[in-house]
Amino acid sequence: MSNSAQNVIDWVSGTPLRIFFILLTAILTQSFGTRAISRAMNRLATADLVPGPRNIVARQKERARTIGGVLAATLKALIWIIATGMVLGEFGFNLGPLIASAGILGVALGLGAQTLVRDILSGVFMLVEDQYGVGDEVVVLETEGVVEKVGLRVTTVRGKDGTLWYLRNGEILKVGNQSQSG
Repeated sequence: MSNSAQNVIDWVSGTPLRIFFILLTAILTQSFGTRAISRAMNRLATADLVPGPRNIVARQKERARTIGGVLAATLKALIWIIATGMVLGEFGFNLGPLIASAGILGVALGLGAQTLVRDILSGVFMLVEDQYGVGDEVVVLETEGVVEKVGLRVTTVRGKDGTLWYLRNGEILKVGNQSQSG
């Protein structure tokens, strides 16, 4: 084998192969993680958590679907942030200063993006308190319609006239949920 062919084989078996395995691992982890979250949420949706006459199975399914979507999106973001960092490391980028500056960047973002932080915190509390979920008929601000998607930052509501409204969770001060019966 010639010297140049050996150099090509050495190069391909080095960085490109490691990057391929990083990306393959990220894809497989995302696939298995999403499937595990989906299975767990399906089990949660069908479990009889509130036995007796006040069994609210439909509401439980909606909440499980909403939480499952948020968990899957969070898992996807974490996996690809880690994979991107590992690929950059393979290209020779020094990640030490980048990781060290993440703390400083976090403080700057916290101060500069207070509305984003407020939206996300409101979204977390909204999910925990089960104020509304996908499929609920709600009145939010001056918007009345059906919740199509619930995220940590934005809730999407389809108005009665067909308009799709994007509502920041931090701006939602009052919600009327017509789907929840007491």
